[in-house]
Amino acid sequence: MTAHVRLNDHIGALDTPEGLPAVLAVLGETCAAISRTVAGGALVGALGASGQVNVQDEEQKKLDVITNDMLREALAACAPVFGVASEELDTVEPTGRTGDHGYLVLFDPLDGSSNIDINAPVGTIFSVLPASSGQIDEAAFLQPGRNQVAAGYALYGAQSMLVLTTGQGVAAFTLDVDGQWLRTGEDLAIPADTREFAINMSNQRHWAEPVRRYIEGCLEGKDGPRGKDFNMRWVAAMVADVHRILMRGGVFLYPWDAREPDRAGKLRLMYEGNPMALLIEQAGGKATTDGKQPILDVRPTELHQRIAVALGSAKEIDAFAEA
Repeated sequence: MTAHVRLNDHIGALDTPEGLPAVLAVLGETCAAISRTVAGGALVGALGASGQVNVQDEEQKKLDVITNDMLREALAACAPVFGVASEELDTVEPTGRTGDHGYLVLFDPLDGSSNIDINAPVGTIFSVLPASSGQIDEAAFLQPGRNQVAAGYALYGAQSMLVLTTGQGVAAFTLDVDGQWLRTGEDLAIPADTREFAINMSNQRHWAEPVRRYIEGCLEGKDGPRGKDFNMRWVAAMVADVHRILMRGGVFLYPWDAREPDRAGKLRLMYEGNPMALLIEQAGGKATTDGKQPILDVRPTELHQRIAVALGSAKEIDAFAEA
């Protein structure tokens, strides 16, 4: 049997800035603990609504609150972490520490939480930014995605997996029965071509015309302008749809739509768009707002800023840009 490399050993072999391995170790340990909590489900009283609403005006599931608190507490105790921000929190939470070699961690504690009560895949997404030696406030977090020193996610599905980049390629880890993340994939690479797309087709009537043209071309298959048949996949959890793309290619689209014309998109730039974009680019794909503008180049203006997302296999994102 092949001897798999443990997460902390993998991180230790990378060329990373001071303090970052400790932050990633805490994220790995906490995601492993979240995996156990998610697996417990109704047995540990973790299913159902919490009765609370988050800053996004969305009803929180019990597991949204539980996992958010697990990450907040673990990261607050990690010396190199100077502040955290969460999709579930109104604003940032400084740890009170400042100085050199510090980090800011942003996270979506349970992406796809509407799936949890039906036992479909959910996950945790995280982004790590460098912290300045100055005041840790919202402005300190408003850095473009290119500044990320690490990003990743944990997927809680048939197997629990963790996918990570520090800007040196993308590696995948599987959680073993002893609670250890063991490396099961190195240098993940997204095929440039694909025959799969992921989008919520129920919103079709609200899309902008270029998005409609692109999807219609896919649906026409080999008899249409694309000259090939496509399959549609949709898990309703970004973490699961992006994981599929990293494993075998494809594109994921969550575009602007006319129901909220003043909002750029549905997904959150800081908690979802930026970390996933870094992973996709590191694996050879493209991650854009509209097929053209890279997500990682967007300069954030708000902590909970929304964004349109089109990411995945490079040639297919180019085709989307030309639609």
